[in-house]
This record gives sequence, structure tokens and C-alpha cells, in this order.
Amino acid sequence: MRVLVADGDPASLRALRSAMESAGHECATARDGDSAWEAFLAQSPQVVLVADDLPPTQDGPDGAPARDSSPGEGYGLALCRRIRAHASSGRAYVLVLASRPDEDELAGLRAGADDCLTKPVDAAAIHSRLMVAHRVTALHAELSRYRSALSDRVRTDPLTALSTRLRLSEDLSVLLDRGQRYGERFAVALCSVDGYEDYRVRTGEAAGDRAVQAVARTLTETVRRSDLVYRFGGAEFAVVLPQQAWAGALAAMERVRRSVQALGIEDSASPDSVLTLSVGISVFSPARPISAEDLVAEADQAHSRARSGGTNSVVLAEPDQKVAANEW
Repeated sequence: MRVLVADGDPASLRALRSAMESAGHECATARDGDSAWEAFLAQSPQVVLVADDLPPTQDGPDGAPARDSSPGEGYGLALCRRIRAHASSGRAYVLVLASRPDEDELAGLRAGADDCLTKPVDAAAIHSRLMVAHRVTALHAELSRYRSALSDRVRTDPLTALSTRLRLSEDLSVLLDRGQRYGERFAVALCSVDGYEDYRVRTGEAAGDRAVQAVARTLTETVRRSDLVYRFGGAEFAVVLPQQAWAGALAAMERVRRSVQALGIEDSASPDSVLTLSVGISVFSPARPISAEDLVAEADQAHSRARSGGTNSVVLAEPDQKVAANEW
């Protein structure tokens, strides 16, 4: 395991490092708060052994007390709390080496340590704690992998491998922030396969799934690499087009509409004899700083008009005459 030992006592530091290395662990050391925190960030140790009386980080030549530490407290407990508060650090196992029994051990646990030992510490006690640390860190790593896989699953549609509504909500939040901060425009398009439910009933579930997969591939292949495609469910999709205004978004989604029609998926009930796509578009711009909810609602209303107006068409949320020339 990767182990960080932080102790201001040179003899104790040497002994602890020797014990770690003799047991086959990769060991880094630090003699004060600053170097301990820097080593922690740089090396992401799985285990941290920190003396509670670690010399404080000096803020200046006058020996001011360490940042994040309480009056009369060494930097060891402050470092422990700092590690626990560092969200991106994973879950390091922290073992506090207490200067005094009982009282200091309790303070270490309150600071977020997983365990405490009273100095001087013998090698057998350290090794037994490291065995526990190995089991705990392995368990946390497995749980982290599980959470990551679960997070990916809820953000990825299993049929098409496209992102889901949850990812759309997250991405729109980022784009809105950039749009408000830097004045960047972007478009949102909602689209669906015309008459899909009836098609699925007539042709069967497998054929319906194949059609959805084919449309999803076409969407991904037709839009720009920087554009983002999502599946809403059924045969409904969303496309986010960064740095696109009305004209660019209209041209892009017309290409998508034609590409879906060109797939030639036979549909006897369609006026075009093949499956087609209806699309609604809305645009965020400095002149129209609307919320994500309103943006999607506008695109959805335009999408509804496209479906009710004859299908196989692209409709803008805002009539052309209401769009200023520099926004078009």
C-alpha cells in the first residue's frame, strides 16, 4: 500500500518508515504540516499515519499557529480533518499517533481518524493496524467502483448507449452557466420518430428496438462532434448544439431529419412509406437568457407543432420575425 507518515520527531519518523518499508509498503514521509499536505495531494496515499503533535504550518517568521488548527493543538488533528474534508481524495485510512493515551486518542477519533495508537508505537501494533487498513481501503475501493458503475448506468441508455435525461439536465446546467458568463449561444432540439408506437405494435418489439438503435446511430453520426445526443425514452431524443443560433441549429437538424428518412426503414402507415422524424428547436442567447426548463419546454412545444403539422419537419420555437438579425 501507499503510506504517508507525518511526524515531527526525526527518530520516530525513521523508525516508522523502516517498519513500513520492511513490510513491503511504499512509504513517503513529512516532518511538518505543509509538506504532509503537499505529499497527501501529490501521492494520494491509501494510509496516513500522522502524529497529533505534528509541528504546525508556519504562516510567517513569528511562528503563528497552523491554519485549520485549534489553539494549543498540533497540526496532526487539523491535517486529519482536512483529509476528511477533501472530497476528491478518496477514502484514505487515517491512523493518529497520540502523544498521550485516552484523551489524545479520543481527540483523534473526533477529528475523523479511523484508529489511534499511543506513542511510542511498536512494530507489531502498527502492522496489525495496517492489515485492518488494507481490508478497509479495499472495501472502500470496491464500493467506489460500484457507485461509479451505478452512476454511469443511470446516465447511459442501455439500448442506444446515448446519454439520458439526467445527463441532459447536468449538461444544460453547465451550458447555461457558460452562456450567462461568456454570452455563448446554444440550441436544444427535441425530436421523435413519427408514428413509432403504432410501428412498434405492427412490427414487434425487436423491430422497434432496431429502429430506435438505427435512428440513434444516425443522430450521432450526422451532428457535429461537439454536439450532444440523448435518449428520452421510446423513440424520443434530444440534441444539444453548443454555439449554435437559430440558422445553424435549423440547418443541422434538417440534415438529421433527411438522414433519418434516408435510412429507408419501411413503414406502411407513413405518408413517406418510411420512418421519419419531427423536430422542435429552441435557442439560448444573450438576448434570450431563459432557464433550462423554459428552453426545453419551448423546444417541446415546437416539437408538438411539428408532429401535428404533418410530421417529417423541423419547427422553430420562435417565429422568424421575432428574432433579431444578429441573433438569427
